Amino acid sequence: MSRTEPGAQPASGAAMITSDARRGPVPGAILRPDGVDFCVHATHARRVDVVIDDTRVALERVDDVTFAAFVPDVGAGTRYRYSLDGGDPLPDPWSRWQPDGPHGASCVVDPSFEWTDAGWNGVAPGRQFLYEMHVGTFTRERTWRAATSRLEHLVELGITAVELMPIVEFAGEFGWGYDGVHLFAPYHLYGTPSDVRAFVNRAHELGLAVILDVVYNHLGPDGNYMLHYVPEFLSTRHRTDWGACPDFDGPGARIARPFVLQNVAYWIREFRFDGLRIDASQDVKDTSRPHILAEIVRTAREAAAGRRILITCENEPQNANLLRPFEDGGCAMDALWNDDFHHSARVAATGRAEAYYTDYTGNAQELVSLATRGWLYQGQRYAWQDQRRGRYAPDIGPDRLVAYLQNHDQVANSLHGERLHAMADPGVVRALTAFLLLGPSHALIFQGQEYAAPQPFYYFADHGGELGESVVRGRAEFLTQFATFAAAGSLPADPRARETLERSTLDVADRERTPHAQWFALHRDLIALARSEPALQGRVPAGAVLGPHTLLLRWDHDDVAAARLLIVNLGRLVRRPSIAEPLLAPPFGYAWSVQWSSDDVRYGGPGTPEVETDRGWTLPAHAAVLLRPRPEPSRRRGRRGAESADAARADARRARRTRTSRERS
Repeated sequence: MSRTEPGAQPASGAAMITSDARRGPVPGAILRPDGVDFCVHATHARRVDVVIDDTRVALERVDDVTFAAFVPDVGAGTRYRYSLDGGDPLPDPWSRWQPDGPHGASCVVDPSFEWTDAGWNGVAPGRQFLYEMHVGTFTRERTWRAATSRLEHLVELGITAVELMPIVEFAGEFGWGYDGVHLFAPYHLYGTPSDVRAFVNRAHELGLAVILDVVYNHLGPDGNYMLHYVPEFLSTRHRTDWGACPDFDGPGARIARPFVLQNVAYWIREFRFDGLRIDASQDVKDTSRPHILAEIVRTAREAAAGRRILITCENEPQNANLLRPFEDGGCAMDALWNDDFHHSARVAATGRAEAYYTDYTGNAQELVSLATRGWLYQGQRYAWQDQRRGRYAPDIGPDRLVAYLQNHDQVANSLHGERLHAMADPGVVRALTAFLLLGPSHALIFQGQEYAAPQPFYYFADHGGELGESVVRGRAEFLTQFATFAAAGSLPADPRARETLERSTLDVADRERTPHAQWFALHRDLIALARSEPALQGRVPAGAVLGPHTLLLRWDHDDVAAARLLIVNLGRLVRRPSIAEPLLAPPFGYAWSVQWSSDDVRYGGPGTPEVETDRGWTLPAHAAVLLRPRPEPSRRRGRRGAESADAARADARRARRTRTSRERS
């Protein structure tokens, strides 16, 4: 291997800098056939050397912030650092891999990979069934390879897209991943960059899309070397709950904006991810135009090069403008997370309306509004925050939102990291699961939810010293908003303890055991129904309240036999000789019969009698039933039956025209 000796003589040959005409040079260690192009930004350095073993090679100044050099005869696996103005060698903030963690040397990576997903065109159109996965707790091995071996399980379940919690390099041996510091480097303990590609490739072979959770609102507190290179990278004006936001609209924007946009393109293009979930987008602060979030979406779609991708985001204020097109001043995202859905359903299941659940009752009216209107708060006063929340958005329906009964945050925010099934009546949870999976929103399942995993999911972060102490204090302070935690007085699980990680890790064998296999069958069957029933495809239902805890959703169809009626009763058994609600009326010449019930014995339920009979209605307690039309016995044959079917089809067409007209007005 040919290197210059200590003394840092310039490297032979100019660097072949990979660049983007709109975003400038792309830093990093780029492998070439006969060496490596090294490129880095350092806004205040007069001199930058790349340090390989004990040898320093001087980089040439390309412009006022960029240094680069081609170093021959080095290849993949080479460890390197940079020295600024003769100082101690530091890791590369644009590193593609940190095999020894964020404080160790950076590593040159060979990005070549034998992809076998040539027929993959990206995210399938229509409604998505997302599976939120944390690689470090999805399997006992905590590796990409182990997770890859479990992808068939998700195919059997009916999932359409895996949504990965953040995977970039962070400090410590375990964590959620939201405190990333090397945003181009996959976390080293999960495996190599090639292992990430193999995971995505196998998912595509199986028909699964893979979405990446990305954090662009802050950098982690440990292992963040960016400020050595670009001190102005973080904003001096914009703060978040986790520290300063990258400076997207100030002096640091010339580095921070390209950094994020290049990062977006990197994951979409080089790893073939099928989209992004943007974390806490309300804290991605930018007063310039176009907003960095709009640029992220544009960049992702450009990088996909015609492949269909899905861009979603978390946005606590529920800003509908993020979903609107670029030409209307929006960010053109595909879907936003709907915390209203979770909060209302959680109160419906548990009755606990404390802390940020205060503004929810979980009654039937809230659930109907979730299924027909989307967000519950669209500009009304939100008492918990003592301000208005959201903005009236009649153009944004539930089909533009991601709904969930569990996610990583909400499970961990319970006192003992409890999953919903551990806090509520099984029948109620089964019914709410049907409401989620048969409803119109994109549905997200958190890992293990599909079989009612017995493991909790806690917050964990491997930080020591004062940082670790501050994490514990911060977590305890956050949870004091819940009266149940305030009464307990201490954290049930230390975020710094490896035991907390272990207790949060799934055991794949649980799925085959009772009652977990019954829960899996419930989720599998519901997703299969949702994906196969014509009336449920791309349609927002009509809805009505039948009682304080009882509601219905109805989907009509040109084929009257395809119409469907979902009744959800979270309260007591209801027996009524008649119910004055027109949405309960079957198509002309038909009666309703049970197609599916959450009370089926296959799912651990007691069984379900007919819901509609000649004597009226029987709505089982703590259950959801899906009804379909069947011809009434007296009208099954002959001319009268044909006339009834024609009349029913005409009724359905009129109902659809009327509803469409109302929605447009």
